[in-house]
Amino acid sequence: MRTGNLYGADATFLGVPAADLDVRASWDEAAAVIIGAPFDGGTSHRAGCRFGPLAIRTTDYLPHDGMRPHLALGVDPLVELGVVDVGDVEMPPGDIERSIRLLEEAVAMVASTGTIPVILGGDHTIALPDVTGVARHVGFGNVSVLHFDAHADTGDTQLGSLYGHGTPMRRLIESGACRGDRFFQIGLRGYWPEPETLAWMADQQMRSFEMTEVTQRGLDAVLDEAFALAMDDCDAVFVSVDVDVVDPGAAPGTGTPEPGGLSARQLLDAVRRIGMELPVIGLDVVEVSPPYDTAEITAYLANRIVLEALAGIAWRRREGRGLPQRDPASPLLEGRGRGPEVGAS
Repeated sequence: MRTGNLYGADATFLGVPAADLDVRASWDEAAAVIIGAPFDGGTSHRAGCRFGPLAIRTTDYLPHDGMRPHLALGVDPLVELGVVDVGDVEMPPGDIERSIRLLEEAVAMVASTGTIPVILGGDHTIALPDVTGVARHVGFGNVSVLHFDAHADTGDTQLGSLYGHGTPMRRLIESGACRGDRFFQIGLRGYWPEPETLAWMADQQMRSFEMTEVTQRGLDAVLDEAFALAMDDCDAVFVSVDVDVVDPGAAPGTGTPEPGGLSARQLLDAVRRIGMELPVIGLDVVEVSPPYDTAEITAYLANRIVLEALAGIAWRRREGRGLPQRDPASPLLEGRGRGPEVGAS
């Protein structure tokens, strides 16, 4: 059944049609489905991003009853992709493992049909169920991850827990949902992680493009390298965007701001280019915390991150390039290669 929005008015993303996740016919024709993940039980500093999905959905000035073509690409992504919004997944704040399981089930249900799940966070804990859910469709180890963030999120534990917004990328690699050598982090900076975690990342052959490198080489050159590697021996790409990858002067409404990040323009250009050039199988936008926002500028940015990525995907489809389809002979259909269940030892 459709839950609507758990925290606030029952609105959809930019007014797209509402759908019910349990009623396949309500989203069967959609190429992309919006899913809300209102969870901030994994935050380690400033909470509040449980209110992020509603802010991302509704912070906008465009009319909801007309065409909204992308000026550069000439596509209307919401119309051309038939985007619908299934509302929020129930994510109990005090039960992190159940929240992860419920979100993974929702994402996997959408991805299993070849439809692109677009998940609105929520803190970055949700990347674990998001990527796992799509990996259950294309196969564990067959999806590359492009991760925009100020932080690596590769900690072993967070306050004694395996789950939190500082650990999801380690859990994903440990489970086999994605490969370390096909995991690309863009925009890292600051004073974490510590040497032990950095050594673990190196052992996994993760590729991190710190802001110093982005500044020296240019973002386009960094993306060129990441794109080439991402499609080597993988069929699909998941894009995970933490808004704190952007300098807090342009994105103050987030829980762990770190000065010196990307500009809003750079990030929007990057996600649009990813949609245009790569087979994106899923997207999440996380860590929007409205209580710390100023004039809703972070929510506006997150809204446009989603819209720019969808515009790139719509353009790619118009050009005749589709998404990878699951091989009918895949072991996933036989229940094998699925990886461990959440909480399994």
